[in-house]
Amino acid sequence: MDRRPAAARWTIGAVLRTLQDDFPDVTISKIRFLEAEGLIKPERTPSGYRSFSDRDVERLRYVLEAQRDRFWPLKVIREALDSLDRGVDPQGGRSSASAGGRGGTARGGDGDVGTGEGSAADHRDPVAPPPSALLRRDAPARLNRREVMRATGLDAATFDALAGYGLLSPGRDGHFTESALPIARAAAALAAHGIEARHLRPFRTAADREIGLVQQVVAPRRGRDPERDDETLAELLHHCIALHTALVRAGLER
Repeated sequence: MDRRPAAARWTIGAVLRTLQDDFPDVTISKIRFLEAEGLIKPERTPSGYRSFSDRDVERLRYVLEAQRDRFWPLKVIREALDSLDRGVDPQGGRSSASAGGRGGTARGGDGDVGTGEGSAADHRDPVAPPPSALLRRDAPARLNRREVMRATGLDAATFDALAGYGLLSPGRDGHFTESALPIARAAAALAAHGIEARHLRPFRTAADREIGLVQQVVAPRRGRDPERDDETLAELLHHCIALHTALVRAGLER
């Protein structure tokens, strides 16, 4: 029987009833204890009663399953919930909860931007990432230092050196986006050949200059159609990357 209340909010009694089929040992005292431990944070009504959202209930279910099926202590569960809140699957990979984001794809299927004489896709380099791959339309996962190192096999000294030379840059909250992963993996592979973080600084400088150049071109037309502006920016950056790749190829042929 579906015991979900008609309203979008749940009382603590309703939460208890909906969980007891799967977790017979759960009690109101247990729910209050998990709240006191900071694992759930239900809102309060003006009268002071707890008011649970659907997300609170799913979070409770996650905690109870982790205790029952995985025998996780609260400390481990708290760390897992923190990872999920930042869009990171604690078991590795991207969290499905964070993958919802804003969703959507670029116009034209793969983000094609019309040129007036056919599609710009006709002039793209298949080796360079397509513009759609350069557009970020969902909320990025936020990774901490340990998670980046664990996902890429980077040692602490190399990680700190990359951060020191500006190749890995955390956001204001101190976390890194998923874009840090390919940077760290490439740096780790180069380090295996004796190429240190200090040697990679020119790559950061070159990338910043390319971005600055493209932003200069797009700046005068920004604001009219933000989505179109982003697609144009991605299209231009695609060609910058293609040019860089072509120059490297040409240099090797000398």
